[in-house]
Amino acid sequence: MDLPLILDTTYKNKDYTKTGLTKAEFDTCTFIDCNFSECYLSNSSFLDCEFTDCNLSNTKLKGTTFKEVQFKNCKMVGMPFNNCNTFLLAFSFTDCNLSFSIFESLNIVNTIFKNSKLQGVDFSSCNLQNTEFNNCDLQNAVFENTTLDKSNFLSAYNYTKDPEVNSLKESKFSKEHVFGLLQKYKVIIE
Repeated sequence: MDLPLILDTTYKNKDYTKTGLTKAEFDTCTFIDCNFSECYLSNSSFLDCEFTDCNLSNTKLKGTTFKEVQFKNCKMVGMPFNNCNTFLLAFSFTDCNLSFSIFESLNIVNTIFKNSKLQGVDFSSCNLQNTEFNNCDLQNAVFENTTLDKSNFLSAYNYTKDPEVNSLKESKFSKEHVFGLLQKYKVIIE
């Protein structure tokens, strides 16, 4: 199915909760203060797009393409990223709330999460090599069979990871938050 191509367009203060967003290939488009909550973005493509101050919570993403997409200050609770088109999947998140979103089994190396809330996020079986978790709250985030080699957790907090079931080679952790790697052993660190 060929989608209409929409280039270099800015969408501002739009509410798509009742009308939905036209299924299309959006290239270099900007979405500012738009509400997509519980919308179907399935099978649409977003290439080099930016979402700022948007609500994308609980959107449906089956077959959605995100290539080099930036999300800034967005509410994105419960997003099933694992349903996205995985070909060339790449995005970054700054000042976003991604709590309870699902990234399970995705290959999203070099991803940047900055100043974001990632509580209860499922990163099971992900390849997150060389990923940045700058000042991110990872409380109850799930890391199981996850590849985290060369990832940066220096300013991340509230995380727990089992080094026996995750690959952590050359990952960086701060001394004050490293307890999250030892929690399962019930050791006392003073």
